[in-house]
Amino acid sequence: MLKNEIIVLVICVAAVAFIYFGEIVLISLFAYNKLRGRYRRILLTKKAVVLHFFAITGIICFCYGYFIEPYRIEVTFVPIETNKLINTSFRIVQISDLHCDKKTVNEKAIVKIINDLKPDIIVFTGDAVNKSSALSLFKETMQNLDAPLGKFAVYGNWETWHWPDLDYYSGTGFKLLDAQTVQLEKNSETISISGINCGKSEFADRTLNKLSNEHFNILLYHFPGFAKYIDSYNVDLYLCGHTHGGQIALPFYGALITMSEDGKKYESGRYTVGRTILYVNRGLGMDAYPPRIRFFARPEIAVFDIGPK
Repeated sequence: MLKNEIIVLVICVAAVAFIYFGEIVLISLFAYNKLRGRYRRILLTKKAVVLHFFAITGIICFCYGYFIEPYRIEVTFVPIETNKLINTSFRIVQISDLHCDKKTVNEKAIVKIINDLKPDIIVFTGDAVNKSSALSLFKETMQNLDAPLGKFAVYGNWETWHWPDLDYYSGTGFKLLDAQTVQLEKNSETISISGINCGKSEFADRTLNKLSNEHFNILLYHFPGFAKYIDSYNVDLYLCGHTHGGQIALPFYGALITMSEDGKKYESGRYTVGRTILYVNRGLGMDAYPPRIRFFARPEIAVFDIGPK
């Protein structure tokens, strides 16, 4: 977490604490005066009304972020034209950061949405579960996704740091790409997908230096921070997640915290880094740690239609 993110977070927490502490003080004074028979309109002064407005707005925003936005999945379409394809288009659906818990949240919905999109390929850029007990839900969800050319995944930080011994992909049809590249063909045209597991960027050279300039090359890596090295390799599209789009974002400002080494530089969406298109997916789930809400950072499924110019 960068220093400026910490500063913004402290300011926001302090503002919220001030508002609700002020409400407690006002209500306490009102109750004290009423008990002593000295009724005053302390709750209706101009300053008190302003404080009430912010307090009520905060409650409404919290309810929206807890009960509504986590379930409002957004499908983002990203068309990409390339001279590396002549007559064929590939549809790739990216999902990220499911963070499955034992209780179902978006899992059933995303299966229907994705299968209705009829992707050629599905990729998952890491962070599968918040609890080991959610593994069966994760695997059932991934198994039910359909993609005729293949399904591919890389580990996120939760798989690497918290639950490294779980078997995430057997029986799901997904292939884990651990410093590996696969070539996929459709109508005699080829694209490649490379994957590097979270925390193993030292394997980038041996994986990415082999990429052919003739193919459209896609990299899967959980963190967006590898963007600083991407210009050294022949990567056309770099797909990642991790930031959740901040999970809590403010209008006009964006993500409060990205938990990324680059801070807000790559918080969500599409970026151009040299000759590479970088896409940072907001993910579908929520981190295991509170506050477990989404605000101005809707869960996302990204659809890449890659075709000839």
